[in-house]
Amino acid sequence: MNSLDWTVLIGYFGVMVAIGLWSHRHVDDVSDFFTAGGRMPWWLSGISHHMSGYSAVMFTGYAGIAYQYGVTSFVTWSLPIAIGIGIGAKLFAPRLNRLRSRLHVASPLEYLKNRYNVPTQQALAWSGLLLKIVDVGAKWAAIATLLSVFTGMSLTQGIFITGAITAVYCTVGGLWADALTELGQFVIQLFAGLTMLVIVLNELGGLSALWTVWDKLPEGHVEPTAGPYTVTFLLAYLFIKTFEYNGGMWNQAQRYMATDSARSATRSARLSAILWLVWPAVLFFPMWAAPLLVEAKKPDASDSYALMTEQLLPHGLLGLVVVGFFSHTMAMCSSDANSISAVFTRDIAPVFSKAARSWDNRAGLLAARLSTLAFLALSMALATQINSPAFKDIISVVIKWVAGLMGPIAIPFMLGLLRPFHRSGPTAALTSWAAGLLAFYFTNYDLHGSVKTDVALQYQVALPLAISLVLYVVVGLLKPEDTPERDALIETINSDGGGPRGAAATVPGQRTGPDGTGVPEGLKD
Repeated sequence: MNSLDWTVLIGYFGVMVAIGLWSHRHVDDVSDFFTAGGRMPWWLSGISHHMSGYSAVMFTGYAGIAYQYGVTSFVTWSLPIAIGIGIGAKLFAPRLNRLRSRLHVASPLEYLKNRYNVPTQQALAWSGLLLKIVDVGAKWAAIATLLSVFTGMSLTQGIFITGAITAVYCTVGGLWADALTELGQFVIQLFAGLTMLVIVLNELGGLSALWTVWDKLPEGHVEPTAGPYTVTFLLAYLFIKTFEYNGGMWNQAQRYMATDSARSATRSARLSAILWLVWPAVLFFPMWAAPLLVEAKKPDASDSYALMTEQLLPHGLLGLVVVGFFSHTMAMCSSDANSISAVFTRDIAPVFSKAARSWDNRAGLLAARLSTLAFLALSMALATQINSPAFKDIISVVIKWVAGLMGPIAIPFMLGLLRPFHRSGPTAALTSWAAGLLAFYFTNYDLHGSVKTDVALQYQVALPLAISLVLYVVVGLLKPEDTPERDALIETINSDGGGPRGAAATVPGQRTGPDGTGVPEGLKD
């Protein structure tokens, strides 16, 4: 990178900070900070949902898969995500919106204390928070890896720079800043991605390369499934991503909650599904062609895309593509930080702190911003250790840890929204959660903590979710815990009638305990 590339990169960072500062005036309370007050347009929500779903791991880990195995990177990754979001457009998106519009909550998990009980809410909140620290840590490491290729910066320096810029805009402007910066990042990525596609096509002989390049690729690169990414893995991934990208990892749930109505949430999901179907294919084509243009230096080929951009792009455009790398990572990390802050301040803190139960708007916003900063700091610290033996490498964390552990957390949260599962109560939720976590551990590690190497990847990621799903249903049938209050709650989430459409929610205090504080007597200070 030369001075022109640095100018583009620094200019991008400046625009992101400016958007955050501009968004600050739209944030008056925690409802604005976490759910945009229910006023976000469906198209902005859809673009934000799409952008918050992937990061620079696309240009490192998945670029390596594309380099090694070809089109399976699209077939077994973004295609099942597109299908899963399409399924959830009617199944989950409108129900998640009603959490805000009907129940007036600011956190996706806030309804769980009434749907199940406080211990269930806490189990899901704490395990999800710890998982997201690991997940976002992998994203910081991915973007720092790319930055080191282009600039020679150390991993720690790259993590600190990207994390600090993200911290400024997402703590100042909340979800509004996240969504608006993601819109800007989408425009940048659109231009950068199309530019890279045109340059690669020109290098390969012109537009005709779109249909002539396939015979020149290494053997097996046009197979839809290859290597460890088998048909079984594809089906397992579709199963997992249907839950994850429809709200199971919380930040996507916030995008649906932020729209003005259930109908708008559905439209938002459909737009995101279309983007997932089309846009990754544009980004992947240069990665599929990379074996014809560069020779990767790393064993997992995670440096292949960065090497290709360095070789093919002139200065200025190189800086723009680097900005594209940053845009995805910062979009995902900032959205995750906001959702974790919501869960901490609305679900965790009130259980352990009497003061948190009576926060006014000013105190609640301060707590939200401080918890956002704390989450970013912890994930950045972990990112410096992402290549240690405990985590192995970036793509391992993203695929195995996140996909494998997400299911046990998402099953009680997501299925708790649906009428057919009204019999499943706290016992079913906690049993499925605990069994899923244990299944992940014993599928991947032995009793002494050593990593197992004889278990196929599809079983490592799918078994925990499958076990959680089965137990959630079976325990609910054997030990039904439906009550009139729980049934009424589920009916509120599932019905189309009720309250004024488009009304912005005001977030009330926590109210479920016998004294109106939201916390059972045994958990009070």
